Amino acid sequence: MSCMSVLTRDEAQTRAQLLDVHHYTIDLDLTGGDETFDSRTVIRFTVRGETDATDTFVEVKPAELRAVTLDGHPLDPETLDENRLPLKNLTPGEHELRVDATMRYSRTGEGMHRFTDPTDGETYVYTQLFLDDVQRVFAAFDQPDLKAVFDLTVTAPQGWTVLANGITEHTGDGRWKAATTPLISTYLVAVAAGPWHSVRTEHRGLPFGIHCRRSLAPHLDADADELLDVTRACFDRYHEKFEEPYPFDSYDQAFVPEFNAGAMENPGLVTFRDEFVFRSAVTDTERQTRAMVIAHEMAHMWFGDLVTLRWWDDIWLNESFAEYMGYQTTAEATRFTDTWTDFGVSRKAWGYDADQRPSTHPVAPENVEDTASALLNFDGISYAKGASALRQLVAWLGEKDFLAGINIHFKRHRFANATLADFIDSLAAATERDVHAWADAWLRTTGVDTLTASVDSRPGQWALALDRDGDRPHRVTVGVYDRDLSDGRSLVLRERYETDVPRDTAPEPRPGTRPALVVPNDLDLTYAKIRFDETSLETVLRGLSGIPDALTRAVVWNALRDMVRDGELAPADYLATAAAHLPAETDLALVQGVLAFATVHVADRYLTPGGRPAALATLTELCRDLIRRTEDGDHPGLRLIAVRHRIDTVAHPDTIAAWLADGTVPGGPELDPELRWRVLTRLAVLGATDEAAIAAELERDPSATGQEGAARCRAALPDPEAKARAWEAMFARDDLSNYLFTATAQGFWQPEQADLVRDYVPRYYTEAVAVAARRGPAIADAAGRWAFPAHAVDADNLRLGRECLADADPIPALRRKLVDQLDDLARALRVREAHTAG
Repeated sequence: MSCMSVLTRDEAQTRAQLLDVHHYTIDLDLTGGDETFDSRTVIRFTVRGETDATDTFVEVKPAELRAVTLDGHPLDPETLDENRLPLKNLTPGEHELRVDATMRYSRTGEGMHRFTDPTDGETYVYTQLFLDDVQRVFAAFDQPDLKAVFDLTVTAPQGWTVLANGITEHTGDGRWKAATTPLISTYLVAVAAGPWHSVRTEHRGLPFGIHCRRSLAPHLDADADELLDVTRACFDRYHEKFEEPYPFDSYDQAFVPEFNAGAMENPGLVTFRDEFVFRSAVTDTERQTRAMVIAHEMAHMWFGDLVTLRWWDDIWLNESFAEYMGYQTTAEATRFTDTWTDFGVSRKAWGYDADQRPSTHPVAPENVEDTASALLNFDGISYAKGASALRQLVAWLGEKDFLAGINIHFKRHRFANATLADFIDSLAAATERDVHAWADAWLRTTGVDTLTASVDSRPGQWALALDRDGDRPHRVTVGVYDRDLSDGRSLVLRERYETDVPRDTAPEPRPGTRPALVVPNDLDLTYAKIRFDETSLETVLRGLSGIPDALTRAVVWNALRDMVRDGELAPADYLATAAAHLPAETDLALVQGVLAFATVHVADRYLTPGGRPAALATLTELCRDLIRRTEDGDHPGLRLIAVRHRIDTVAHPDTIAAWLADGTVPGGPELDPELRWRVLTRLAVLGATDEAAIAAELERDPSATGQEGAARCRAALPDPEAKARAWEAMFARDDLSNYLFTATAQGFWQPEQADLVRDYVPRYYTEAVAVAARRGPAIADAAGRWAFPAHAVDADNLRLGRECLADADPIPALRRKLVDQLDDLARALRVREAHTAG
């Protein structure tokens, strides 16, 4: 991989003062084979100023730069330095730059990604130009505040359809022309081309479409009504909230293969990972997540696309706003009314974890020096913490004033760029409250506050004090619960009341006896860790499943999770609480979240290897309880979660091997492709299958997902040769796509095989650094996230990792992942030390 200079904030500011970019004409030819495509770009721009000639540069990252002309005069292609083409002695006034280049297709989800479907041999390409990958597709002044109008034409093979930001028309001979865009940023230009299967409709006079590769057509058709219903409902809801109408000419949603993110908010052409076209059974929570992602990306059409950040320090504005709006609008406009429970148990934990690592940063960092640093801020803080902060802001301001401020912001900055200061000024124009002080406390600081409850009880009255470890103001809802005397197990809500932390006055006594349970942050409206008073903690451990509201249970489970991570609750006690209360749980997001934490963190990492078999046995028995409870067929989602986790935690292969042979779990469900590969992966880990069985399963399911399943299984086999082959595929050969790299990494390390792979732990650090440098940020991210030896919770692994950070100079994307992984590793060691008996 050729290297690439990153753009600094200072360079971007200088160029933005110098240039006014008006118009791009882009012509792409996708008919030249499977390695490269042709890219011709004409950029019309103005140099501001009166007198002096000046220098700047345009970005392009070609396989071959064939020709460049500036105002009709040829420039030497040899002057291209990495990805920068110098433009010298530019005089004030109008200019035209023409760039003719050959570009490389990507296999890593960056730039123009090319994928051939193993099911039917059909090929698809799509762009992912986010942040600074535009230059892999066409020449551009590649920064978000140089917005321009784009005209795009594409020559594609016969039988292909070309999708773009605007309505496209086929003009004959494989030529496609997209409607001229309004002013948008370079990173938001989008193309998706191939023999798409499309479902098209119209809503409010606009063409809507959903698209996927042909081999997924039956699965898209099965869900088309649900997808389009959610899309229409969110579209209508945003038009109730926002005064500014939808700013583009159409709304296409393309489900594309091997996509690195969940989705990308390209105006008029949102791209989604095509795992959202479900080809196996899924839970209602997974359908809810898909609906939320649709709502999230649509929110970006206004916040991100219509009004765009000026520089990448304000990426949180895009993501936090869309994340908040995605959950809120899904809850308001679709059948998925309890999305905030899922946010509380899954997304919020992502934010809390990220915010307690050394790599934490403010929601709105003040100084993001360059594009490489900016890419690292797409994390639990920009998404989950930022959305939590906005949710707290809405609780504090009231939704009416919040939306009024948002609409002022859209009006002031439509089709332009805006900063955090602009956003806060817009909000301040709609309220009497001191939004600037709120922003300083919430958006410019790092870390998680802790709210600790203490209850003072006297005859006939009681009072709650909330001590705050931290500096932020919080508006919280307190939930007060009593035991239900009729059954002794359930809890009943006595009252909910709002309070501010810190308070100006001492807590007011409340009438009545001391409650059995007091839950600070009961409706999860703030972002803070909570600690219970002693009586409440005892009630929680004994009676968690008796709490009537799922969102409250999410707050409580999160508190227990935090206590385990902080060494305050023994991992074995968390498992015992899960075993006692999950069998009665009805909320799918909670069951899924608790089982995932109990398996991946508690059993695999926080307990010593000696404690792991008992933990897996507890989890297996818990899943068996859930499977028994769902035999009536009334809870298919719950049963599916239990079956998945039963497969993942089983220590003896006989039961699941019988399921695979029969093609069904007794009483259901039948084993669809996802479950078959899951069983086979676990059998591989346990040494209860072989290459022949994996090859037979791949013949049965030759799809892209099947290829990933086979790669995962092969890497999981407890065989030295299988491990050597998997390692070589990841680190010695550079032909694995991003998805096949991830699948291989997921199979490679297994706690059951610690002895077998021990010698690979030191090799990981040198070889991950090398592959990240060769293959770039997407593979670096996968190598740091999935290929890291997380199972090796020991001082040697921690030492090796810290030496790597100190001496090996990993590229930023890998460095960030290693910093986070090593912090999690150190935490796991501390938890083990705190509970050595575990």
